[in-house]
Amino acid sequence: MMQFTAAQLAPLIGATIEGDAEVSVHAFGKIEEAQRGQLSFLANPKYEEYLYSTKASLVILNNDFVLRQPVAATLLRVNDAYSSFATLLDVYQKMQQSNLTGIQQPSYVASSATLDETVFVGAFAYVGEEVTIGKNSKIYPHCFIGNNVTIGENCVLHPGVKIYHQCQLGNNIIVHAGTIIGSDGFGFAPRADGSLQKVPQIGHVVIEDDVEIGANTTIDRATIGATTIRKGAKLDNLIQIAHNVEVGDSTVIAAQAGISGSTKIGKGVMIGGQAGIVGHIELEDGAKVNAQSGVSKSIGKGKAVTGTPAADYTQSLRSQAIVRQLPELEKRVKELENIIKDLKSNQ
Repeated sequence: MMQFTAAQLAPLIGATIEGDAEVSVHAFGKIEEAQRGQLSFLANPKYEEYLYSTKASLVILNNDFVLRQPVAATLLRVNDAYSSFATLLDVYQKMQQSNLTGIQQPSYVASSATLDETVFVGAFAYVGEEVTIGKNSKIYPHCFIGNNVTIGENCVLHPGVKIYHQCQLGNNIIVHAGTIIGSDGFGFAPRADGSLQKVPQIGHVVIEDDVEIGANTTIDRATIGATTIRKGAKLDNLIQIAHNVEVGDSTVIAAQAGISGSTKIGKGVMIGGQAGIVGHIELEDGAKVNAQSGVSKSIGKGKAVTGTPAADYTQSLRSQAIVRQLPELEKRVKELENIIKDLKSNQ
């Protein structure tokens, strides 16, 4: 069990200490449930009441937060409590994983594969011909890595990840359990007799640095060229990315969204859960797609849309408000019609 004092943790997040600098913690906990020896944080004001009753030994708190009551815990004051807590979680996780090296058995690693000596390969994993895996990467059990795949440094492939041949992963990438990268794109050409001929998918997938991909997400290989996930993008669970799609830097896509083929998504785009996006369109930098929206046209830079078919966010909300008022509006129209009818009959 790893233990850290407040004095050891403070430099990692640029914190100032209020209280006992030698108090130690060995685990993390939610502020409303944390126990002695645990570290917690307060970022949402809704949870302020728990700050004064928590049993946590150490709490991360914003610099501008003003205490209304005495606090038993030692405080680590920072500019952004949520971000600082995430930083410590990341450090802790990396320390836990740092002792994982070597190749567990049974597993298969092709003789032509090149693995850095710090790489970990879990039991029942398969590493194909001409694969390259960089420093400190972790390949957990039951992963499949096809021929000619390249994986950079500090990557983590959780159990059951499947990466088809020729795909390329950069550095600092996390892929969660069950995700499939490089499966065939959905391409079929209609024949004269009505049957469908499969179009070979001979491209690949490129995933740039600092990307995280959730569990059971699927990213299809390109027909020709590459399906590309740019630097820093974050994909949730259960997402479908079709062939030749490009996802821009630092874009976030929530669960159950589907992106059709050859659509280009810019930088910093936000796509809500269960959104559906047709193929061959463009979502420019900073676009926002509300959950369950159906996007059938390109979206301009910084524009927000909602609904099916998706339309301007503000206008759509106004339209929804009017729709809810339709029964009352219908009643008022009938009343006006009766008034007009009475006026005409009295002329």
